Amino acid sequence: MLPITLGLISLLPFVSAELRNFDLNIVSTPLAPDGFERHVIAPNGTYPGPTFMVNKGDSVDIAMHNQLVDPTMRRSTSIHWHGFFQARTSYADGPSFVNQCPIPPNTTFHYAFDTAGQTGNYWYHSHLSTQYCDGLRGAFAVYDPEDPLGDLYDVDDESTIITLSDWYHIVAPEAQAGFFQTGTVPIPDSALINGVGRYVGGPEVPYAVINVEQGKRYRFRVFALSCRPFFTWSIDNHNLTVMELDGVEHDPVTVQNVDIYAAQRISAVVEANQPVDNYWMRAPPTGGAAGAAGNPNLNPNLTLAIVRYAGAPDAEPTSNNTGILGTKLDDANMHPIASENPGKLGSAPPDIFFELNIAQPNPPFFDINNISYISPTLPVLLQILSGAAQPTDFLPSDQVLLITPNATIEVSIPGTGAHPFHLHGHNFDVIRQPNSNVTNFVNPPRRDVTPINGGNTTFRFKADNPGAWFLHCHIDWHLEAGLAVVFAESPSLNLEGSPFSQTTPQDWNDLCPDYNALAPELQ
Repeated sequence: MLPITLGLISLLPFVSAELRNFDLNIVSTPLAPDGFERHVIAPNGTYPGPTFMVNKGDSVDIAMHNQLVDPTMRRSTSIHWHGFFQARTSYADGPSFVNQCPIPPNTTFHYAFDTAGQTGNYWYHSHLSTQYCDGLRGAFAVYDPEDPLGDLYDVDDESTIITLSDWYHIVAPEAQAGFFQTGTVPIPDSALINGVGRYVGGPEVPYAVINVEQGKRYRFRVFALSCRPFFTWSIDNHNLTVMELDGVEHDPVTVQNVDIYAAQRISAVVEANQPVDNYWMRAPPTGGAAGAAGNPNLNPNLTLAIVRYAGAPDAEPTSNNTGILGTKLDDANMHPIASENPGKLGSAPPDIFFELNIAQPNPPFFDINNISYISPTLPVLLQILSGAAQPTDFLPSDQVLLITPNATIEVSIPGTGAHPFHLHGHNFDVIRQPNSNVTNFVNPPRRDVTPINGGNTTFRFKADNPGAWFLHCHIDWHLEAGLAVVFAESPSLNLEGSPFSQTTPQDWNDLCPDYNALAPELQ
């Protein structure tokens, strides 16, 4: 078994691409990331879960053992491997009732897929109801020993993994019930960097420490493992040279702070060019009022970590030159590097166009084009593999959107609300940013999560990956309130006999009958 150190499933030193086998035990255990102890759904017993670190071209077989027993939280589960395309392994994408039935307790299920040349920053999380808010989340990094931008940095290893997350003192089913009763989206009690943080009136939990050496350049890989807020990330007195968005390398842009929305990831190079000392890393969350108007436990400004230069004292920083006051990254200034073929979808009219209008006529529930998403009883992928091919074949048909092979798809989502929308199975070119009238077909930023935050945000992707693919708001509470649709991509190409036919292992075939046989309290 591979060594697990400091919450990392380590694969260093790098070797040639190969199959990597892992075990991931999903357990419930008491933890206190911010000093308040509660039961947590903890991959391998930690929060965040272990970081997967693999090499470009590797494939993985992750044996996930569901050992959940706590009756206050969901006991079945499923895991989404966020950002991986899952070509011909749509079954392993993870969303319950889109790609699979949930995995019952006391069951082992194998997620086996090829990373297929993708590199950069990904993550994993439960995709059953709001379960990942209870702790089932972690980072997944794919390293490229021949990184085209490798000359920008000197250090890129487990020490430069940065996770940002919100944290709740009550279990997700209770928080969700309160949301549906009151219409108020749950507000976290604290926010964490690398799994630790503080709340108002709580103990002074030691902040995470990131060690650096003066004169070296560090590629920080930053993951927003968030259920609700976005984070404004900065390091006092240091510039951030952003060079990756959601697994896609971009021409580097230097700023002082970055807004990172739920489920987004970035890489930023930071040069340790300041006097030897301690410096605050900051990531105050936005999207939920603190204090009496929201959650009195939450002080966003307690979301801190320590960047400690070699030779600096073991003490908290006194720096106050916060980068939050400096230049903020504008995604419109990010352009994929040449080898990513920027603007590859061109400027011609799309083959298929969708305008998705968000409304909330019946709060707290959301509609898209007058339909509130409700999970089907039979996963959409299973419907496809059972012969569903036309819109009316799907149940429910009004929330499944059919797309055809090799079509250029354009999706426009008007509106506000800072909804971070994520597309499974693809990344996309954001040709129109929020609150912008500029359309960029030449070199738009490419990623898999973008905020809908005013104006008419528009993105394009190519229908070149048959499967069942979710498109949804990544504020998990909003997804549970209906803010989603499903793309059924090229249904006939998923079937046996097609060169794009889907892999369907026996343990996947067993999930629906096993789950449907469970008592309700075990689901």
